[in-house]
Amino acid sequence: MIANLLRAERIKLFSTRAPWWCLAIAVVAPLGFTALFFALAGPEIPPTVGNTQLASGNGRSVLLVLAVLATASEFNWGTMRLTFQAVPSRVPALVAKVVVVAALGTVLGLVVGFGSWGLAALVQPDADLALQSAAAWRSVLGQSLVFLFTAVAGVGVALLLRSVAFALTIVLVWTQVLEGVVLFIPGFGKHVYQWMPFHAADEFVGAASFTGGSLQLPSAPLGPWGYLGYFAAITVALFVAGVLVTARRDA
Repeated sequence: MIANLLRAERIKLFSTRAPWWCLAIAVVAPLGFTALFFALAGPEIPPTVGNTQLASGNGRSVLLVLAVLATASEFNWGTMRLTFQAVPSRVPALVAKVVVVAALGTVLGLVVGFGSWGLAALVQPDADLALQSAAAWRSVLGQSLVFLFTAVAGVGVALLLRSVAFALTIVLVWTQVLEGVVLFIPGFGKHVYQWMPFHAADEFVGAASFTGGSLQLPSAPLGPWGYLGYFAAITVALFVAGVLVTARRDA
């Protein structure tokens, strides 16, 4: 049954043009910004492996949009109801959905991570961007984990809210506005910012080092893997909450 559910979710995901457009934008946007950064940046942006991932947040935001559309739109169009009628339990169907979307996010993260690093190396061939340390590999390869959990978060928010417009508003306002606005809260804003979920993701891949230095943030309360665990816990909690809510109300 699980194999059939996974196959069905894959077919549903790619049955419209929206996911294809989202994937294209999720790759082109961060790679394009990375090329511009390294082509035009002065000494204020040192050519490090971590800084090759500065624009990865653009790809994550688009992946959130894709995950929300793939989930919430099924409630709008009634296909989620048909799915629940075809299986004896709602939970396996929802797990199959998050597995498919998260797998896609993992592949997308690899493309963005290695693509950004490769483009930066092409733009600045004299820069020392070799993947010779665990931190360097974490910056590039770690995007697969960050994008995986980002996809899980998108599905979770969509299950909780069910409305495409509402869910998209929440995820975009959070990623593009609220996390940055927290910084401007006098006194404790910078400390709160260090616990923002997507800042935690940036800390894991090393993309927050440049931002942290320029903003004069306090010392990070967690290490890279601690930040990943924190980010993963939030995203999984969102998904579990979404599953529990969906299992208890009408589709």
